[in-house]
Amino acid sequence: MLKQMENSDNQWRSPAHALHYLSRADKIPHRTEGEALVLELVPKDVRKILDLGTGNGRLLALLKIERPQVKGIGLDLSRTMLGEAGKRFEDDDSVSLVQANMDEGLPDIGDFDAIVSSFAIHHCEDDRKRTLYGEIFDRLRPGGVFCNLEHVSSPTETLHRKFLLAIGYPPDFEDPSNKLLDVETQLQWFREIGFQEVDCYWKWREMALLAGYKPAINR
Repeated sequence: MLKQMENSDNQWRSPAHALHYLSRADKIPHRTEGEALVLELVPKDVRKILDLGTGNGRLLALLKIERPQVKGIGLDLSRTMLGEAGKRFEDDDSVSLVQANMDEGLPDIGDFDAIVSSFAIHHCEDDRKRTLYGEIFDRLRPGGVFCNLEHVSSPTETLHRKFLLAIGYPPDFEDPSNKLLDVETQLQWFREIGFQEVDCYWKWREMALLAGYKPAINR
């Protein structure tokens, strides 16, 4: 088990916070549109997938529907979230769950054909986001894809308030765990790190799918 986080703003160690999120997650407008694009971008023949911030395993389970052969690893900080994921995958020995803190270096768990994340990396400080993207690139096999279905910042405070209202929160609500960043800065980091075919493949207000591919080895 990794050591406790120094950052007291992160609420995800709290079971109450995790359970509150899970109670609302399926009601987030347009979420399934972004997930559908992840399913489109991840090839059907991948052998190994890492899900960063797996939560209750929702995205990993969706990916396995058409990829039953895949070995999956779900990583999360929250014991509560991992407990829910454990229930989901209790009869599936092809999925392993790992408790780890993304604010620290990724644990040594091998390399992957695809790495995905769903509304998790925005809890990291911006400097850590960029470093994490580099670690993700290093863990991908040549030709592998990284899909980050993410909560991003709005360009104005007015648009931010409208997003909160659209998802059922009061306009003055703020989660202290959120450290939101704009799309273009993150896409530029992807390019600088070495990802190809980098784009924002889908977006609705503050929800966006950022993705890129590690270059394949030419033989």
